[in-house]
Amino acid sequence: MGSRQVTSWQDKNITVAGLGVSGISAARALAGLGAVVTVVDNGDGDAHRARAAELAAEGITVRLGRLEDGGHAGEVLPEGTELVVTSPGWKPDSPLFAAAAAAGVDVVGDVEIAWLLREVGQERRAARSGGTDAAAPRKEPAPWLAITGTNGKTTTTQMLASILKAAGLRTAAVGNIGTPIIDVVLGEQEYDVLAVELSSYQLHWAPSLRVHSAAVLNLAPDHLDWHGSMEAYAADKGRIYEGNTVACVYNVADGATEDLVVEADVEEGCRAIGFTLGAPGPSMLGIVDGILVDRAFAPNRQKNAQELAEVKDVNPPAPHNIANALAAAALARAFGVEPRAVRDGLRDFRPDAHRVSYVDEVASVTYIDDSKATNTHAAEASLAAFEPVVWIAGGLAKGATFDELVQKSAKRLRGAVLIGADRALIAEALARHAPEVPVVDLDRTDTGAMLAAVREAAALAEPGDTVLLAPACASMDMFANYNKRGDAFADAVRELAAEKAADTA
Repeated sequence: MGSRQVTSWQDKNITVAGLGVSGISAARALAGLGAVVTVVDNGDGDAHRARAAELAAEGITVRLGRLEDGGHAGEVLPEGTELVVTSPGWKPDSPLFAAAAAAGVDVVGDVEIAWLLREVGQERRAARSGGTDAAAPRKEPAPWLAITGTNGKTTTTQMLASILKAAGLRTAAVGNIGTPIIDVVLGEQEYDVLAVELSSYQLHWAPSLRVHSAAVLNLAPDHLDWHGSMEAYAADKGRIYEGNTVACVYNVADGATEDLVVEADVEEGCRAIGFTLGAPGPSMLGIVDGILVDRAFAPNRQKNAQELAEVKDVNPPAPHNIANALAAAALARAFGVEPRAVRDGLRDFRPDAHRVSYVDEVASVTYIDDSKATNTHAAEASLAAFEPVVWIAGGLAKGATFDELVQKSAKRLRGAVLIGADRALIAEALARHAPEVPVVDLDRTDTGAMLAAVREAAALAEPGDTVLLAPACASMDMFANYNKRGDAFADAVRELAAEKAADTA
């Protein structure tokens, strides 16, 4: 059964891989459509059992942990399975998927299911509102404006949603951003358009996806252990452009994103739209004298540019975030949003915590939390926004190397404080490419480690400097997630501020 040929979900035997948020969302939605759903997961802890009990009460079968024959539930394809719906994090080489391939069973993700259920959701909302007049024009499901990239996805998606709201449109930021997209597609709320963040994992498993317009913000090595190679990673990112109807938005400074547009099979008339931090050419958005301008959707774009907003309207106005704003503006303009709404939406936008977030100024040194910079590409963008910098970095490298990052950022560094499991890799890169930069190698992982790191950074910093937490690594060696790491940094800065205040009292 090919997922794109599904006409009825009634009595279909569907296996859902993963008992996380997206897996539970998919299981409930499909069971509600009459499918016979089995959820499988290798986990068997208290949280898994509690979720399994909730689903079992709704008539959904759940298989957890080790099976009686010694195998694991998440590795064995249940008998009779006609379709597998996977949670995003499950690797393509998982034994369950190998078994599905051997049985001729398709594997898709939650985004694919959401895309296939758009019509169902629209019909449900029409029925609830009493829209049963056969002569009335049929309302189409809300179009998707989709965003992916190695870094900046969440911020750009939120910026886009803010712009769309400023235009008076009913919208939501959904997908990889936290709200399961299936729940939105089948929900009661009517939307005019959706701002959709998509990860490379989700795109890998979404063969039918065909959106209104899409953007790939940037491409840098990440999640290569999942994809297997940079080429495979880029190809999955590029899926977002397939079948676009109006615009494929790319980063002029990152030629790989434009290459993906060239390779994409789009609808006739779909345009390639670039964004740049320089002056834009025709069919681009860019910056002129501190103004965000549009030469893609403006009248007479060959000669004229439409003013959209000022750089100071972007929060924070760091270079990488201005690029995010331009990408969001491009997608909004592709949807017909007026320039004033772009400006108002950017002014209204407030970034999430731990994304180049100002924490405090202590003894004339600024402390910035960019714990979300979990890879080298994100850290490079963060470092480029400040000078001079005392850099707090380290954690789990996820197979990354740091030579290029250090080479590009060396001139900005006042010093570096290294934490985490793979800090030696950063230390070695600093020794090779920035031997004059003082480095503190902090060999501890206890709860006081971040306070120690902040104190060491304060000792290296001079008035006017910035102490920047931009780890270039994942957090799980020391913290539950990047949020907890950022919180620890902010707490440490506040404790440092209290100590300095007490010293001068």
